[in-house]
This record gives sequence, C-alpha cells and structure tokens, in this order.
Amino acid sequence: MTAQILVVDDEPDMKALVLQKFRYQIRDGAIRFLFASDGVEALAMLEGNGEIDMVVTDINMPRMDGLALLQKLQETAENISTVIVSAYGDMSNIRAAMNGGAFDFLTKPIDFLDFEATIAKTIRHIEVLREARRRQAEAERAHASLSRYFSPNLAERLPSDADAIDLGGQRREIATLFTDITSFTALVETLKPDMIGPLLNDYLTGMTDLVFARDGTVAKIVGDALHVLFGAPGEQPDHAARAVKCALALDEYAQAFRERWRSKEVALGVTRLGVHAGPAIVGNFGGGRFFDYTAYGDTVNVAARLEAANKQLGTRICVSATLAAKVEGFEGRPVGDLTLRGRTEALRAFEPLRSEQYRDLATHSYLTAFAKLEAGDPAAMAAFAAHVGKHADDQLASFHLKRLLNGATGTRIDLG
Repeated sequence: MTAQILVVDDEPDMKALVLQKFRYQIRDGAIRFLFASDGVEALAMLEGNGEIDMVVTDINMPRMDGLALLQKLQETAENISTVIVSAYGDMSNIRAAMNGGAFDFLTKPIDFLDFEATIAKTIRHIEVLREARRRQAEAERAHASLSRYFSPNLAERLPSDADAIDLGGQRREIATLFTDITSFTALVETLKPDMIGPLLNDYLTGMTDLVFARDGTVAKIVGDALHVLFGAPGEQPDHAARAVKCALALDEYAQAFRERWRSKEVALGVTRLGVHAGPAIVGNFGGGRFFDYTAYGDTVNVAARLEAANKQLGTRICVSATLAAKVEGFEGRPVGDLTLRGRTEALRAFEPLRSEQYRDLATHSYLTAFAKLEAGDPAAMAAFAAHVGKHADDQLASFHLKRLLNGATGTRIDLG
C-alpha cells in the first residue's frame, strides 16, 4: 500500500529536492508526495484527501505556521502522523511540537539520509496503526455478525474464551426457562402467509430483547418457542433471580403482544413459561461443523415440563420451589406438588407474582384457601369456592376447586 506524505514548506526548492531524493521509492509506488506552501493550503488539501498518512511541516510559514497546523491536525486528523521541521537552535519550538503531539522532528538544513530514516520509521508506525485498525474492524464485523445469530453475551465470549463454549460441555449451576405460545401451530394454518413473518419476527424480537437485557442466553428458538439459560456461559451468582425477573417481563410483554394482535383480529394464544434451576451440562454440542450452544440434563427437562404443566393448571408461569428458594425475597403463590411426566417424585411449584400482585387481597384470599388445602382442612373447598366467586378469572383457583369437587384432596397433583 502506498504511503501518502504531505510536505508543507514555503521554500520553493523543497519540492524539487524531495522528488529527486525519493525518486526510486516514488517510481516503485512505495511513497507518494503532495506539497503545500503553508498550513492553510495543507488543511484544504487534507480536507479533500482522506488518504494522507503523514505530514512533514516546517514551523516558520506565512498565514499558518507549523505549530498551529499541528494543533489543528491533533484536533481533526487523529490517524495522521506529523513530523515537524525546525531550524538549529530552535529547541523551544521543537519542545512545543513534541508536547503538542508531533511524532518526530527534523532540523534544517535537512539531512536527507536522516529524512529518509524518519520517513521509513514513520511508515512502519503507520503500518502498525493500519494493522491495528484492520484487526479492530475485523473484530467489530465479527462481533456484529455473531450478534445476529447468538446472544450478546455469547458473541462477547466466542472470540475471547473458547474453553467456555468448547465441544463436550461442562457442568454448571444454571437457571433455565422455556416459553411456548398455546396453539400457535394451529393458528399459523389460519393466517395469511404475509402475516406470519411480521407476527413472529415482532414477537421474537421483543422476547429476545428482554432476555438480553437481563444477560440471558438464548440457547434455542424453535418456531415461537424459546429456550433460555442464565448462569451460562458466564457465571451469574444471581441466575435464579434473573430468571424470575425475566419470566415476569416476558409474560407482561406477551400479554401486551396478544392484545395488540387481537385488535388486528388475530387470536394469538397465551404464552406459557416454565423455569427451573439446578445442575446441567452446558456447551457447544453442534459437532465439528455447527455451533449449538445449549444445555442438557434433568434440570432442563423439568423446566420444559413445568412450561407444559401451565396448560392443565391454568397458569402462565410455573417455577420450581428449587428455583424460588434461590431467590431472596421471592414473591409468588404455591401451585401444588406436581408429579411431572416421567417422574415419580413430586415437585413443589409456584406462580411468581409482581410485588403489587403479591400484596393484593386476592392473593391473600388464595393463600388462605391453599393453606387449608395443604393442611387437609375440609373447609378448603368452601374457601376456594368463595375465592372463585369473587375472582372468576383466577384459573389456578378454579383448577383446585374442580379437583376438590371431583374428590381430590391435598396438594399433590399428578400430571404424568
């Protein structure tokens, strides 16, 4: 690549001397010289030529001297190296130039061997800067590209921490979250093709933005469903709390999204969420050809089954007691002791609530009825009936009331 050097000097023979001394480098295309007679002309040339790499400027010139030009270059042209030319005995000006950001200086009368060495040194410096800028630009392009496909925290770690996402995985304590829109596949069959793309893209953009805002990792998107991880690939001591906050934010967004599309006469189903915490194997399981950062293990299976359990329970969010216990000041109401599909041991589950919901009298009413159910109190049925009478939209309470009316007792719920 040709180095472009602007020589700024009002002496008429300077141009001829430079062109003669560097004729071989000019012929070989290593250097190209441009010339200006003072700082004003130099700035005009720089404005019209964004590819100048180096400025060699005398100090004493009409209209704008070299020190004033140097100051202007420091303010406006951060990638240009400036060499100051000064007369013997002008040390105060040389000191001012170096303090002002000059890369080097030459003395007059110019020793052209010294001039050539200075230019060679400056060009090497320019090449180092160019390479650094090239690498930075490549890194920025790579990060932008990765961010289109991976969560931002994954994109950040991919270039710098290959071990964290290496094939084979590692065991970590994580929180994992699943989402799914009720009856979305059936809905798709009824929609016009040109509506499906905008609906799904808008929904997934909003949902993933909320995940990323809480430093979650989107492990998978399958259709409308999300699989989200907290605590991987980077350590997050508060991964459980992040997962609960994220679930509540996703639920709020999904509900508002449903209303927005309902106004367009699209009956979008409820988004269900399941969240659990525990150990899992996380890593890149895409083989040698594909990148598939995900998690495996019982923790992941439980979260997926809690998401599915919402359908029977009438809830939108279902989190495990294991996760709730890891969240300081967790606010939610107990769902029951669930026997999930493929499991024999019951798992206590909760429906997380926002603070204003948790303090509401309706929540107190539900908690009173559930306490009676948990204690085996026969009055539990009447308590749930009274609660549903006042809060007919409480589907979880209605679920328990139906169970009791059908002869069930206690808090154990078989969903196998």
